[in-house]
Amino acid sequence: MKKKLDQQILDAMSKNPVNWKGPFYYNRKDPRMVVPKYRTSMGWTLNFANPGIWLVVTGILLIFVFAGIL
Repeated sequence: MKKKLDQQILDAMSKNPVNWKGPFYYNRKDPRMVVPKYRTSMGWTLNFANPGIWLVVTGILLIFVFAGIL
C-alpha cells in the first residue's frame, strides 16, 4: 500500500509543470535519476537536480573525449 502511494506522489511530481525548466526536469525532492517525461508517451528524461546524474553525464562525456583522442 505504501509503495503505491509513494509511486503516486513521484508520478505527481513529474507531472507538475513547476518542476520543468523548459525540456529539463529539475526537482531536488525527487530521488529518481531517470523520470518519465511530462507526456509519458514521449519516453524518459534525466532529473538534473540529482547530483548523481552529473557524475553519470560527466563520465559519459569523458569516455567520448578519451575515445576521440586515442
